[in-house]
Amino acid sequence: MQRIENLIGRIVVKYRWMFILGLVIFALWSASGMRFLVFSNDSRMFFSKENPQLQALEALEKTYTKVNNLLFIIAPKSGNVFERPTLEAVEFLSNEAWKIPFSNRVDSISNYQHTMASEDDLVVSDLVVNADKLSDEQIAQIRQVAMSEPLLMNSLIDKKGSVTAVNINIIKPDDGTYKLKEVKEAADRLNQVMKEKYPFLDMYLTGGVIIDSAFGEAPARDMRSLIPLMFGFLLFLITVSLRSLYATIGTLIVIILSTITGLGLAGWLGIVLTPASANSPVIILTLAVADSIHILIAILHLKATGTAKGEAIIESLRINLKPVLITSVTTAIGFLTMNFSDAPPFRDLGNIVAMGVLAALVYSVFFMPALMAVLPLKGRKRVSKNHPVFAAFAEFVIKYRKPVFGAMVVMIIATSSGMSKIYLNDEFIKYFDTSYPFRIASDFSAEHLAGMEIIDWDLNAGEEGGINDPAFLATVDKFANWFRNQPEVRHVYSLTDVMKRLNQNMHGDDPAWYKLPEERNLAAQYLLLYEMNLPFGLDLNNRINVDKSSMRMTVSIPNIGTSGVLDLERRGRKWLHDNAPSMATYGSGLSVIFAYISKRNIRSMLRGSILALVLISLVMILALRDIKLGLLSLVPNLTPAFMAFGIWGIFVGQVGLAVSVMIAMTLGIVVDDTVHFLAKYQRARQEHGMTPEDAVRYAFNTVGNAIWVTTLVLAGGFGVLSFSGFRINAHMGSMTTITIILALILDFFFLPTLLLLMESSE
Repeated sequence: MQRIENLIGRIVVKYRWMFILGLVIFALWSASGMRFLVFSNDSRMFFSKENPQLQALEALEKTYTKVNNLLFIIAPKSGNVFERPTLEAVEFLSNEAWKIPFSNRVDSISNYQHTMASEDDLVVSDLVVNADKLSDEQIAQIRQVAMSEPLLMNSLIDKKGSVTAVNINIIKPDDGTYKLKEVKEAADRLNQVMKEKYPFLDMYLTGGVIIDSAFGEAPARDMRSLIPLMFGFLLFLITVSLRSLYATIGTLIVIILSTITGLGLAGWLGIVLTPASANSPVIILTLAVADSIHILIAILHLKATGTAKGEAIIESLRINLKPVLITSVTTAIGFLTMNFSDAPPFRDLGNIVAMGVLAALVYSVFFMPALMAVLPLKGRKRVSKNHPVFAAFAEFVIKYRKPVFGAMVVMIIATSSGMSKIYLNDEFIKYFDTSYPFRIASDFSAEHLAGMEIIDWDLNAGEEGGINDPAFLATVDKFANWFRNQPEVRHVYSLTDVMKRLNQNMHGDDPAWYKLPEERNLAAQYLLLYEMNLPFGLDLNNRINVDKSSMRMTVSIPNIGTSGVLDLERRGRKWLHDNAPSMATYGSGLSVIFAYISKRNIRSMLRGSILALVLISLVMILALRDIKLGLLSLVPNLTPAFMAFGIWGIFVGQVGLAVSVMIAMTLGIVVDDTVHFLAKYQRARQEHGMTPEDAVRYAFNTVGNAIWVTTLVLAGGFGVLSFSGFRINAHMGSMTTITIILALILDFFFLPTLLLLMESSE
């Protein structure tokens, strides 16, 4: 192996111009694929086509109308919706909303289809007409109707009558004509018109369309802010640590080439960027620095001790090729095992970063040394071969090995114990921080109205026209009322409420008849009469299927998190199983899918983490050619992840979709410091015949500074992600940063003492 390492160094130095030009051409070709990159802003991007909950939702949408929505929330500063100016504003907004592209339904208290009896006829009309001409008595009547209607209460009007909403359904056609940007811009313009025309109103805009738009905005926002921040941080750190202009330039070129290669290859492969995968450049930038730093610090160190530049490059590659190769391969393995994730964005993130990391390996080993062979590289003169800080550090660890080892064991146990406080939960809306206006609007909606989370139930009567069966209607009504009695439920939309109102209307609006029809033919007649009187766009196609064999019931809840949604859906299924087994089904909707995805992802990523562990173990054993050292290396590589989860459990507790991929992702990254320390320790023992104590001194003096610098780079790079306004990226960055810092502590305190205790016992 040493002959190969030495040969590679000599070939790189000899054919430096060939390597420089060839790799630049390859990088430019790869980068040309970036023109094919596109962003996805579909909130369903997190679900694979094989996801059973997604398949159930798509089946429900084929039965009923498949829609997205815009939700305008209106809060008059007076605190009273039922005033003439506010009702006029609601009426205006309801009419204007139809002009938004791809809108096919508008629901508000203004156009709510109020029914009443007129002799033997059923009258169906908008609740609010010509609001500017309404008398006080008419407004009082409108308030009475709206505040007593279960289909409106807590959905389009709050219990105090202080907040109302206008909901617009947006149909997304399958012919490719749908343009999210066009819909979003139209909604924003209408929202601005409302603010200017009615300054006495506080306006909020949210809904599925706005959320989808935010998924597209998040990566663009992060790339504008995080990449420049990260690049500036790296430039500062590289300059300070290397103190060589040309070495800094070489490192910057390597990280740029690695990043554009990873993104370009992603473009050639047709990978779609998402808020999760769009931050792959930040991760590649970070990881690409590590290899270059190790090689360059060794070159500069050798130059400082009087070695000729060419020989310094050859020797640096000889002593660093194996650890650099191991760290790059193990890091790539860790990210590639993210393909076990049930969420496609994490698969894409893993693949893009893996390509970037392997590209960084090639550029660091072949391009950067070749470039250094061309540039007038100078090394700083040093009096001693030993680094004073790390020499002192080595003496401390050697002298106090037993108490240091004991303290580290206590620290590992204490921090890891916090894992018992971890609980699985996610809050979809809170994926975005409050810098996104729709997040504020969604929180306001959850506080005053139904909120953004829903569970849809497709209730099947088992026969054509079966929804008119009194027994079926009675069961559905009991199911709806059961949900209304659950503490977390804010609103239930059930067609049985319409049927009860129609029955009352057809009996002279007598309140005593506000109950379900007792005969099937009467129920069918009432429903037919009602449908015939509904205006265009306000039909029941989104509530009943074509042959009237099933109906859709929607349960709306505020932001209770995935654990709450899962629990409520489970209780709903149990109620059906116990009370209506023939109607038993699963709840559906995006909230339900998001509730399941974290659990599914953790299970799938556990398999990926186990595979990563096995592969990384094999790589370490084969590369070090020492089973004992290879297995020993797993301790400081695995332990940081458990400690990080423990710290997260103590201070945060909640673990969601982002954190579920953390172990597989960091397994390969934290290997970097461990393998470089072990490689130098092993070289000291085998090549120089040193004692364990002297081998630890040698490792600290030769690689301690590089480990420190690369840890700062890695922690800083992933730390930058923690500033992302997209919570998945922020949590992923925070957890990885914690893990990397813990890995440094273990590699400086735990690993050397473990080596000393094990080697001394032989």
